[in-house]
Amino acid sequence: QLQASGGGLVQAGGSLRLSCVVSGRTASMFGVGWFRQASGKEREFVAQISWNGRDTYYEDSVKGRFTISKNNAVDAVTVYLQMNSLKPEDTAAYFCAATRLSGGIVTRAYDYDYWGQETQVTVSS
Repeated sequence: QLQASGGGLVQAGGSLRLSCVVSGRTASMFGVGWFRQASGKEREFVAQISWNGRDTYYEDSVKGRFTISKNNAVDAVTVYLQMNSLKPEDTAAYFCAATRLSGGIVTRAYDYDYWGQETQVTVSS
């Protein structure tokens, strides 16, 4: 199971930290990604962290502003998305997802096996 939280309303230039709790006995074996979907647009890849936490990947528009990290625990993993210098164009519903794929960047939503519910991020100008 995945449980996302941390969204909210923030002014441009502000920060938010999203959290995604991945529970289950094999939670630590999954890579985790964040996606977002703005109103009227397709879901897009934002960031990903590998199952062992060693590799991270970012969509170009968030590089240098967003940071993905993870904290492993027995039977649960928490993945964070620290979002700084937020812009109005970052406004979207954000989703976390888990993938069994490893060995590189995984940007297609199709390749993720489990999804959490959305958490809304709204950035005002």
